[in-house]
Amino acid sequence: MSVNLTAEKREVRPRSLRKQLRHEGKALGVVYGYKVESTPIAFEEKELLKIVRENGENVLISLKLDGKNINVLINRRDMDVFTPTVDHVEFIAVKMDEETEVEADVVLVGEAAGAKVGGFLSQTLFKVTVAATPDKLPENVEVDVTNLEIGDSISVADLPEQKDFRIVTEGDIQVAAVVESTLEQDLEEIEEAEAQAEAGEDNEVEATETSSEETAEENEDNK
Repeated sequence: MSVNLTAEKREVRPRSLRKQLRHEGKALGVVYGYKVESTPIAFEEKELLKIVRENGENVLISLKLDGKNINVLINRRDMDVFTPTVDHVEFIAVKMDEETEVEADVVLVGEAAGAKVGGFLSQTLFKVTVAATPDKLPENVEVDVTNLEIGDSISVADLPEQKDFRIVTEGDIQVAAVVESTLEQDLEEIEEAEAQAEAGEDNEVEATETSSEETAEENEDNK
């Protein structure tokens, strides 16, 4: 399933045209790829932001350009550093019966058994590369961590096979693990360090007082 976005060709010169288009609420971009020569385009910025917000970055878009519909994916989206506006977007035209590789977010689901008894669930991988036809690309990959006990981990190779896509990321890469909580140990180390610091201050004060007393006695003897 795809969503629709209408675009129009644009000139790249003079530079003032870009400012004019942005002033009109348009975002700038380029489309290229399968049976499409590199073409500078402009489109409604708010429409693209709505599409991404509702469907994610891996959504298949039917781009209407010059009366034709082109199946495209967002290859790159550059945002302004200071404002939530789109600087430039690269759309890549795709062939619908060929696999495409994209990155998908890793989402942990469930409460790990080990976390219920004091362990700590640590996520070590946040994105995986997946391959699928453009209409089957997932926005995220869910990983069930319910059965993980303390000391257990799950790697890419442990993830179940999917009907619509396959994971390309190397199988030996760890996704998540449940480890022993170090909170108590950290607190003990902090308390020990504070105790040592206080002891050091007390010794320093005592040494200073002793030195002062000795100096006073010497001055008294010299009188």
